[in-house]
Formats: sequence, C-alpha cells, structure tokens
Amino acid sequence: MTKRSGAPVVVAVDGSTSALEAVRVAAREASTRGRALRVVHAFIWPLYEVPLTPAPGAPADAGFRAQADKLVAEAVTEATKVAPDLTVTGAVIDGAATPVLLAEARDAKLLVLGSRGLGGFGGLLLGSVAVQVSARADCPVLVVKGEARADGPVVVGVDGSTLSAEALGFAYEAASLRGTNLVAVHGWTIPVPPSDLLPLGYDVQALAAEEERVLAQALAGWSEQYPDVHVRRRVAYGAPARLLVEESAGAQLTVVGARGRGALAGVLLGSVSHAVLHHSQGPVAVIRQSKKN
Repeated sequence: MTKRSGAPVVVAVDGSTSALEAVRVAAREASTRGRALRVVHAFIWPLYEVPLTPAPGAPADAGFRAQADKLVAEAVTEATKVAPDLTVTGAVIDGAATPVLLAEARDAKLLVLGSRGLGGFGGLLLGSVAVQVSARADCPVLVVKGEARADGPVVVGVDGSTLSAEALGFAYEAASLRGTNLVAVHGWTIPVPPSDLLPLGYDVQALAAEEERVLAQALAGWSEQYPDVHVRRRVAYGAPARLLVEESAGAQLTVVGARGRGALAGVLLGSVSHAVLHHSQGPVAVIRQSKKN
C-alpha cells in the first residue's frame, strides 16, 4: 500500500449497512485527497463491565471484543476493495460513540459517518450520533445519506458568515477534486410574504440586488484559486434550507457551515445545517472549522 502523509480521513463503523456505505465513501474521499484512511469502532461494552471474552466452551471469536475486531477488519477489507492502493488502518477504541469520535476528529482531516447506526429508532431521519458529532467536531464531518452519486455538482450554502467562507473553501476543493461544477446557493427572506412587500414600502429590487452583492462578495477570489471549477450562482427569495434541499437532489455533495450569521450565540448547529442534515437527498458535509494539516 502507498504511504500517505498528513491527517487521515476517519470513518466510524458499527456493523450497520449505513456505516458500511460510509466506509466506501470514506475510501474514495481518502484516495482522492491523497490521505490515509482510519477505520474506528467505539467499543462501549467495557463501560457496562460485562465479560468481553467468550464464555467457557464458546468459539474463540464469540466474545464482544473479538466481534468488534472482526467488524473493523471487514470494514478495512471493504475499503481496500474500493481503493486498492489506499493505506488503511483500523482501531477498536473503548468508549461511547460520540466522545470517541470527537476525540478522533481532533487529528482528522475529515470524519465520515453513516446517517443512522444500529441503535437508531425506526422513522428517524438521522441518528443522534451523526447530529451530535456534526455539531461539535473539530474537523469537517461528512454524513453519508441518500444516494452517493458519482455525477452532479457540489452544492454549498452561502450567507456571508465566517463559517460560510470555510464551507466555500471546502466546497471548492471538493468540486475541484471531483472534477465537477459548484452551485453556490444564497437564500433570503424577510418577515412578510413577497406579495405584501410593495404596500409596506419595501424596494424588492434593491433587496434582491443587495443579496446578489452578498453572494458575489463571498465568492470573490475563489475562482482565481480554483480556475477549474465552474460556478453557478443561485440567489432566491426563500428559506435557505429549502433551497439547499432542492439542489441536493442532483448533487454529489451538499456543504453547509454549522452555524450561519442568523444563529443564536451558543448554538452549536444552526437551523439551516440541522434541516439540511435531516432532509438532504444525498451526502452532507458540515463545516465548523477548517483543518490545515
């Protein structure tokens, strides 16, 4: 296997179908980015002080620890099927899923999760671990859900905030690595329906022009850094989350900042990123801060 440098891509596995698909996506991400892949499994059973080794007379691979090792080994094998030249390692780490993954995120370039694990309740759109880790991780988090497409653009939400700029950087890089286009989406709303704007003295054209300026200012300079990425701009009156979910239907990836300029102080995950995570029709990357390593 080829040696890779820098922080790895990390993927979490728990034996679920969703996690196995996340391994495949993570392998492609790591290979494309020239990074190693680290497969981790959060092993919660020691916290409950249950026996981890096989019972007397049971097969040697029947214990909880052996099963966890087997799960990781199978995920490593699956990753190498996707990217044969990829450096892949695996680890079983004692602890609950969320704290284990948050610790892994400190030294990761990208953390990849399935949308729902084995502990999810039927009917839930997204598992609690995916939500909690996306809101708090120290690296970008890619949640694999819906259809993992090999075609279509990368979509990014833009609102002019600092984290929005971080999301733009991630999205441009992702589009460049995939050899695809970028769709920059900026939605804007005001407290009254559009039909009531003029009687109340609103200048609709001026408001729309200002929102166009916000997007143009946010995009300034990126084309010089990524001349290979063609950008389509979408500025529209409407809820940003709804616009992004619409665009996600044909996208390879949808990218959002964890919090936008309208988020309340202290909120870890804004309403837009929360809604897109739950309702996007494809993989979603949530950006809290960039990883330079």
